[in-house]
Amino acid sequence: MMRVLVIGSGGREHAIVWKLKQSPSVKEVFCVPGNAGICDEAECVFGDLKSVDSLVQVASTLQPDMTVVGPELPLSLGVVDEFRRRGMRIFGPSAAAARLESSKIFSKEFMQRHHIPTAHYAICISSGELKEALQHFSPPIVVKADGLAAGKGVVIAKSREEAGMAAADMLTGRMLGEAGTRVVLEEFLEGDEVSFLAICDGDRAIPLVAAQDHKRIGDGDTGPNTGGMGAYSSAGVLDPKMSDWILAHIARPVVQAMKNEGTEYRGVLYCGLMMTARGPMVLEFNCRFGDPETQPILMRLDSDLLGVFIASAEGRLSEGDLKWSNDATACVVMASKGYPETPELGKVIHGLKDAESVHGVKVFHAGTRKMGDEYVTNGGRVLGVTAKAMDLKTAVAKAYEAVDKIHFEGMQFRRDIAQRGLR
Repeated sequence: MMRVLVIGSGGREHAIVWKLKQSPSVKEVFCVPGNAGICDEAECVFGDLKSVDSLVQVASTLQPDMTVVGPELPLSLGVVDEFRRRGMRIFGPSAAAARLESSKIFSKEFMQRHHIPTAHYAICISSGELKEALQHFSPPIVVKADGLAAGKGVVIAKSREEAGMAAADMLTGRMLGEAGTRVVLEEFLEGDEVSFLAICDGDRAIPLVAAQDHKRIGDGDTGPNTGGMGAYSSAGVLDPKMSDWILAHIARPVVQAMKNEGTEYRGVLYCGLMMTARGPMVLEFNCRFGDPETQPILMRLDSDLLGVFIASAEGRLSEGDLKWSNDATACVVMASKGYPETPELGKVIHGLKDAESVHGVKVFHAGTRKMGDEYVTNGGRVLGVTAKAMDLKTAVAKAYEAVDKIHFEGMQFRRDIAQRGLR
């Protein structure tokens, strides 16, 4: 029986903890630092996600048989490298492999080198380069910060002037600090977004079921971009033929190319895709599970999640490791007033028990903490109300039935999650 440590504090980590608890070979689950919902299901321990030393210290004390990294920051700081150096088993890519996410410039140049379909782009590190590059793009123009910016490093500009201003703000460091001091301009791609995730072991990539998330704050994809306001997963997101194509032309070539370049890729490879008239194009890579896509994806998983993590870490994945339910799932994110700019914190959350009494519903906590006996808001995205049912329409209806039982001051959520799938 194994002790497992999960690193992170969001809805994604709550879903991972919840799924690991179902594994027959799991004895105890710990989480650093966790949130109020995770603390109900696992033992939460204090640690600093920005410090590899702090995370090593936690693991040295707990001696877990397996560690699972949730968020991108510890990966980019090299937590996997340090754990492996000390002979500790850990799920996730090395810092060098995680550059696919931590540097947009590395990612674009990598895709260009290996003929992986993506949008045309230009790299700018000075105002002169920016002025020159803008002439080659017609609006709308996508402006991306090179570094990690917690989902806030992308601006879709309606004019060259707006693109120039956004890029200039990034380059000075005013907008995003160090993350934005190098900028990528990209052509705007039209189509439906799809999240395609695969578990990799350095040689192989085994696909998870596809999901579609909703990035903008408002109904009908209006308002600013966020970390994600909801997601759904059903057989209709991607047909099997297209899924095979993406695996053969994007996910597996990435793993192979990384190996050829001397940077083995183990962990989750998240391909954020735009399904364009020219075919699937990569918008971005993430080097970990998405949030909120993890919630509906893991709710459909019928296999032992711990076994898959161990097989990935030990380089011995096989095709039959993942088995999936045919059911559909939907996740509605409930966010604080002021999100994504300056969320209001400390609001008491009511109705959690009533929401979870809806059949097929699980409420995953993201930005929550406990004050006495009460749960209070402690972040921009607060909860991921996730439901599973035989079809997407029923799953969505159940999720919203549960959402309507929850209340906290200033809460905001979208009423149109999975509308593209239902259409």
